[in-house]
Amino acid sequence: MAEIFGDFIEPQKDEVEYLIVGFSSASLPLKQRWKNKGLSADFIAGYLQTFFVGRRGNALRNGETIPAHSHNATKYIANELLENAMKFSDESARYSTRISFYLHEERLIFYVTNSISAVNREKFQIYIRKLLSCDANALYIEQMEANALDPESTASGLGFLSMNCDYSAKLAWKFDASLDGDSTDGKPVSVVTTMVCVDV
Repeated sequence: MAEIFGDFIEPQKDEVEYLIVGFSSASLPLKQRWKNKGLSADFIAGYLQTFFVGRRGNALRNGETIPAHSHNATKYIANELLENAMKFSDESARYSTRISFYLHEERLIFYVTNSISAVNREKFQIYIRKLLSCDANALYIEQMEANALDPESTASGLGFLSMNCDYSAKLAWKFDASLDGDSTDGKPVSVVTTMVCVDV
């Protein structure tokens, strides 16, 4: 049974523009590939520009340019989601990491799905509960100060806080099991889907 944290919105493909990109670990480990995440984020931001709604309430029109603040948000969010997913995926699961976006008239929703080990799942859920129950701005400042003391930290969650505080993004998560992967013990692969929703 799926575990939901936050206001998770299931993907809806009807009458919206969407793009789904997958990254297989078959040819190259994801932890090596995440260093090229910026290229994927650039591609997503560029692809989105073709369909972007520059003004609320307007129908989708080809050729409109994406406002700078939304372009930056798109690139930043895609970059952060890919980095987290690739760094913390469970390599033993042989599960493809997937990122997608769905463009509605007034909002853009990102989803990234990756495998996750039992240990990382527990740690991540503890962080999520803290993020959802605390004041995001106060937690953001606290984490920036902690990062200044330990620049090598890889589990700060600062990216999620920045999405929330800098881009007013709404975040949610769904933890589930998938039969698409290949776990070492023969059981379904544990996966997490992170959802980020921003107004456009």
